[in-house]
Amino acid sequence: MSGTDETLARMAGSGDRPALQRLLERHHDTAFRFSYRLLGSRADAQDVAQEVCIRLVERVGSYRGDSRFSTWLYQMVLNACRDHRRRQGRVREMQQGFAAFAADSHADWADSDARVRWLYQALGQLKPDLRETALLILAEDVTQDDAATILGISAGTVAWRMSEVKKRLRAMADNDDARL
Repeated sequence: MSGTDETLARMAGSGDRPALQRLLERHHDTAFRFSYRLLGSRADAQDVAQEVCIRLVERVGSYRGDSRFSTWLYQMVLNACRDHRRRQGRVREMQQGFAAFAADSHADWADSDARVRWLYQALGQLKPDLRETALLILAEDVTQDDAATILGISAGTVAWRMSEVKKRLRAMADNDDARL
């Protein structure tokens, strides 16, 4: 079965099981990948991706089509990750997980050079709101407008956050260069 995500979501919301199955097949990996990037733990990301799939089954009927399906899904994943972090109380573990993620990044991306690992380690040191924004835009290739919708903030706030991310990454890079 083919079709746009939006069409499939409307069909699934009306009880079309094959359409729902196709949405789950298309987006499980996205939910896992984004969860992994946010949480830094494969096990936690698998739990969240599974939770998101369950939520998708339960909530696909509430998809109104006001935004792209992928935007709606990213919001669901982001909220599930935030809920998971609150439940687990693992802010420190998440940051440590980013270091492990950086070491394993070659498994997820063909380009696993030192700069990519450094970037993910540096992102792991940012405050969660800056990290979430940066990951959506840099790693998930989401537009600033879509990131604003996903995060529930204005596009101006997204632009400011990205400016802050760039400023802080530059400072971290300068600090690393000074140590050499």
